[in-house]
Amino acid sequence: MNVLVNGIGNIGTTLLNLLTQYQSDLGIDEVYAFKNQPQPWHIEDLDQLQKIGVKICTRFKDDGYLFLDEIIDQIDYIFDCTNNEGGMKNKEWYVDLPNLKGASAQGSEKKFGKSFMTGINNDTIKNQKYVHIVSCNTHSLSSLLSTFAGDNLENLEDADFVVVRRSEDIGNHQRLVTANVVARHLDDSLGTHHSIDLQHLFETKGILVQVTSSDITTPSQLMHSVRFNITFKKPISEERIFELIQQNPYISTTTKFDSNVIFERGRRNGFQGRIFSHAIIVHNNILRTSNTIKGWAFIPQEGNTLLSTIHAFILQMDLNEPDELLKRMRSDLIFDRW
Repeated sequence: MNVLVNGIGNIGTTLLNLLTQYQSDLGIDEVYAFKNQPQPWHIEDLDQLQKIGVKICTRFKDDGYLFLDEIIDQIDYIFDCTNNEGGMKNKEWYVDLPNLKGASAQGSEKKFGKSFMTGINNDTIKNQKYVHIVSCNTHSLSSLLSTFAGDNLENLEDADFVVVRRSEDIGNHQRLVTANVVARHLDDSLGTHHSIDLQHLFETKGILVQVTSSDITTPSQLMHSVRFNITFKKPISEERIFELIQQNPYISTTTKFDSNVIFERGRRNGFQGRIFSHAIIVHNNILRTSNTIKGWAFIPQEGNTLLSTIHAFILQMDLNEPDELLKRMRSDLIFDRW
């Protein structure tokens, strides 16, 4: 099986390293990466990917890399890691590829295919050719809800989230804000796109979620955070709260209050310097009544979508022993405590 990663940015590069790390486990023969317009300042990054076995291709015949047109019909699966509607534009030519069996796109590309997040709606994407991997914030909010209210949100009365966003990745300098910026509420009842996206995700399971969200962007390049306020139908004890956290293998905890400390630990100890937990709950700072839980969690932005990306591939390609394969990767990549 041959796979192509379209887009070699923060998500694409880390995904390529994961695919080569677990290449034999995933039944992949060749890993290709498409760079639309390679520039001189990309050479070092592309050279490093080639050293780990990735085959770089471009749209140009004589630039020293593979010519995309010569290999594209051999591709079985495409991981689209572009943004700003890039995935939707790319889908226009994906549909004409004769041997393509499946594809996924990230975050902003909501209309690319059925929305998916590992641990939430695994059964809904089998036999789906095109899948949309929900954003990092949707991963965090959905994990928090399913952790405390049940897989089908059977104990959820309602929830309210305030997402505190970093303004951009630490490797960029294009849109770093100089002061706090509040996001516009896009829906009178749901709020920002985070609740809208979360509702779309759970709709794939036939569940209507009672949730609202707000969003403020801060002058940071490290991690997002979220203040959660969840109300339950039935009382929940403090002991049960910590049991539920421990039972979710995608949720981590911390006693640290500073995101820069957690970010630095991830840079030192995580695979490719990334944190793969869906959310990191500050578990010594939780407020609780019998029917509510309030607190903070840190969000590892693009790292927390990558296991869902690979899980989607596993399910779409109907690989053998999908649960065991995902469990092995999860145990390698997710730390219980930060």
